[in-house]
Amino acid sequence: MLRQRIITALVLLAILLPATFYPSALPFGLVTLVLLACGAWEWARLNGFSFRAALRSGAVCALLCSAAWYLGLPTARLSLFWTVMGGFWVLAGAWTLRSGAQAWQALPKTLRLAAGVVLLWAAWLAVIQARFIGINFMLSILVLVWAADIGAYFSGRALGGKLFANKLAPSISPGKTWEGVLGGMGAVLLVALLWIVADRQLAVAPSSIYSRLLAMGVPVFVLGLAFLSAMSVVGDLVESLFKRAAGVKDSSNLLPGHGGVLDRVDALLPTLPLAMMLISGGSL
Repeated sequence: MLRQRIITALVLLAILLPATFYPSALPFGLVTLVLLACGAWEWARLNGFSFRAALRSGAVCALLCSAAWYLGLPTARLSLFWTVMGGFWVLAGAWTLRSGAQAWQALPKTLRLAAGVVLLWAAWLAVIQARFIGINFMLSILVLVWAADIGAYFSGRALGGKLFANKLAPSISPGKTWEGVLGGMGAVLLVALLWIVADRQLAVAPSSIYSRLLAMGVPVFVLGLAFLSAMSVVGDLVESLFKRAAGVKDSSNLLPGHGGVLDRVDALLPTLPLAMMLISGGSL
């Protein structure tokens, strides 16, 4: 299992790193398009659609991404769009976690499928727009999610159950704790401060998400980081709820040792659009 995880991770890095740092954003856009189209296939399968219907869902997601590129959306100012997508994630995420798997499954299958494909497309548009802003900016968003996850893991293991009597969402993900959430936020804050220092010392341009939030004021900086960290947890929990509803452990076996694409990007799906929403008042 560990060997599979390592091999898969190395293969993904061998593909993603050159695409990320290539002077043009096109290779990165193509690689992420394929990944999220695979995510759309997984999403359809989780919601009970046939293999062929799932393939069509992946194709639709890929077509939406391609159309967005053709129309120039990655370099367009989309303030209203990001506000709508961010608001949807907050409201839909809260409703889904509060209502549970049964309420989700009561929704029409076609509606569930369409919502998932649109959210995957929006995540692709957010990450490719972040790439057009700059590699430093895009990586700072990705690292925010990874820092929140790593910080939550270690603080949860060390302090889980010692500060709060109740777990975060025991019926969805029994291993997650409130101590983990707070530890994840602390890790994000630490990373943010270090990244801001690097931005200034190295005169990195364009600036990171952290420097941009700090430029809006300390309250916005702190609340913005806490908000993004919390929503990364929401993305993780929502996907866990969907898998529980489908009765599966992983979204697929496309990434040996890691599960599926959705298992790897679940926390990014809300965080990327919300990060774009927070900075959408600025210029690209």
